[in-house]
Amino acid sequence: MLIDRKDAAAFCADIRRRGKIVFTNGCFDIIHAGHVRYLTAAKNFGDTLIVGLNTDESVRRLKGSSRPINCQDDRAEVLLGLKAVDHVIFFGEHTAEDLIAEIKPDVYVKGGDYTLDTLPEARIVSEYGGQVRLVNLVAGRSTTNIVEKILAGQNHD
Repeated sequence: MLIDRKDAAAFCADIRRRGKIVFTNGCFDIIHAGHVRYLTAAKNFGDTLIVGLNTDESVRRLKGSSRPINCQDDRAEVLLGLKAVDHVIFFGEHTAEDLIAEIKPDVYVKGGDYTLDTLPEARIVSEYGGQVRLVNLVAGRSTTNIVEKILAGQNHD
């Protein structure tokens, strides 16, 4: 289910009564095996997985004018079709700090390319008593790699 940002805090407070909320965020532009493994691992840290999805404008700021490949509504639909993902919420800020402060997930998950020191959201999560978990990335699996292979006319293996 797509959560309206203005209702996020109340929605999450209600869900929290029924179990542990896990939150992660990203662009999720072209879903690949690395994303599926990552999201499945994230879901295993709790009962409900909410994905903060970068808006189209924020993806352009982060990745450049040629991105996203897929619009935010399509990216949300694909994410919601995955077994591990329970809810999606759009955010347009540079980081997910404000959104995390609003919804206060029990567990915040990010990829192993971050450390607690390089993850700006980690401070906020620790301030309210939540946990931060880092999940190893799948080597060679990224949207950027897929786009580069497409442009070069190569197969993706």
